[in-house]
Parts: sequence; structure tokens; C-alpha cells
Amino acid sequence: MRSNIFKMATGIAIGFLASGFAPVSAQANAACDVHDLVNLSASASVEVQQDLLTMTLTALKEGAEPGAVQEQLRVALEAALPGARKSALSGAMDVRTGAINLRPRYGRDGKISGWTGSVELVLEGRDFARIASAAAQATSMTISNTYFGLSRESRLKAQNEVQSVAIERFKARASEIAKAFGFAGYAIREVTVSGDDFGAGTARPRMMAMSAAPMAADAVAMPVEAGKSDVAVSVTGSVLLK
Repeated sequence: MRSNIFKMATGIAIGFLASGFAPVSAQANAACDVHDLVNLSASASVEVQQDLLTMTLTALKEGAEPGAVQEQLRVALEAALPGARKSALSGAMDVRTGAINLRPRYGRDGKISGWTGSVELVLEGRDFARIASAAAQATSMTISNTYFGLSRESRLKAQNEVQSVAIERFKARASEIAKAFGFAGYAIREVTVSGDDFGAGTARPRMMAMSAAPMAADAVAMPVEAGKSDVAVSVTGSVLLK
């Protein structure tokens, strides 16, 4: 048999290529008399406090004519924008417009009976209180979605921390396998390092289903509370046992 596959409890797949069979590579063939290739992986993860809030405000309008609906959407957005811009602060709360939709509504006879439209205003940043307060002041729109996540800085910092742990685990596992099969050591043939901040256990986006009617003028800020995200780094590759 050209290769034997061993599946260990740790989930490591080990394949041995006996000498005299197809070489792993020209360099490996020159460096070793025995070609014993091991495929393995290791990973590490850490829970990180979410520090980024994305809150989407939406205005829904309907009418008999598309132009009239579009005008209603424009008025609602223009009513909310000045207050949001006034509260905006780079990093703390950034403001941008979101999706704008306009679609026909059909009656039982299959003909267009009216039009429905929606427009979004997105508030995003690290200052949760500022964002919630600005959303409450945008009385022409309503909160349709909130999403908690990690800022780019927090994600990269966490990935750098767990990357070194994952690499050390990969090296330790390779050493243990080499020793278990009677080899003195190993040489890395190839390796891939990948990161992911939406692994198992990650807090997902929180949806807030609310009425399509605008908020009351005396609306208070919606209380918000972030959770945690799992940031994971995986190291996969193959080593030659020596």
C-alpha cells in the first residue's frame, strides 16, 4: 500500500510514504532517505469583549405612486440626518446611509396596487451610549437591527495573541508524534496560518424587531449591552519525520 492513514483521538491525520515510492519532493528526496509525511493541525482561541456596535435605523413608507413614496423616504432620512451628524465623532460614532428600497405591491388581480419603500441610516462605533442616544433622537425612523462585533484593532490584537499559542501547539504536537513513532525530530514541509473571529461560541448579531412607526418625540435611548466574540487561529500543515 502506498500510504497508511492513521486517525488519532486528537483528530490528527498521519500518512506515511515508504521509501522507494513516489517522492514528496526533489529536495525532500535529497535530504532524507526515508520520507515520512505527517499532516496535522492545531488551533487556539480566546474570548474578547465586543467593542463595536452597529445600529440600523429604518423608515418604511407606502403609497399609490412610487414618486410619492420616494419623497416620503427622502423627508424621513433628511429629518434624521442632521441630529445624527451632530452626534457623530470619528471612531466613537460614524454615520452612513444604508439600503434604499422601492418595490411594487400587487393586488389579487396581479396588478400593481401600490408601492412600498424603505430607507436605512446606519450608526456605528465604540461609544454605545452615544449611538443609542442618537438613535432615540432620530424620531422619523425606528431601530430595525443592532449588531455587536469587534473593531479591527481588537480583532487583530486578539489574533496576534492566539497565533503564537496555536503555532506552539502545532510544534509541540509535531514533536510528540515524531517521538511516538521513534523519530528524533521533524522538519516543517508546509504550513498555513488562518484566523477567524466568528468561530464556535461567537455572539451573533442581535436583531431587534420593532414597529415601522416613527419613535415618539420623547423616546428614550434603547439600552444595549455587548457580549463576547471568539477569536480563533488555526495552524495546518505537514512535517517530515527525521
